[in-house]
Amino acid sequence: MRFVLAIVIALSLVSSAVAWSTARSGLRGLVVRGPISPVCVAEKPCSAPVEHARITFTHRSVSKSVYTGVDGRYRVLLAPGRYAVKIGGTTARFGVKPLIAVVFAGRITVRNFTIDTGIR
Repeated sequence: MRFVLAIVIALSLVSSAVAWSTARSGLRGLVVRGPISPVCVAEKPCSAPVEHARITFTHRSVSKSVYTGVDGRYRVLLAPGRYAVKIGGTTARFGVKPLIAVVFAGRITVRNFTIDTGIR
């Protein structure tokens, strides 16, 4: 009986660890746009955080969206995998980089995004 109880406890610990690592997978980072002026100077930043931008992460046919805060930062829990990234509600003339984000099991990965404004 003790042997069966030990196996049940061990299996529940393993399944809890797997569930925890999957539940804690995701991304966090910063979304910036730039350049914000035609000439960058040392006293002024050349880029700025994007407030309240909607970021959509798509893996296979499943999508999840989050919004950046006033500081341009975001955080999202996602299942492990490779996600296509779309940032809406911005005036990105030349696109967003990168367009792909990879989520690893059991980790919150830092992935920053840059929106090219096209100002030259």
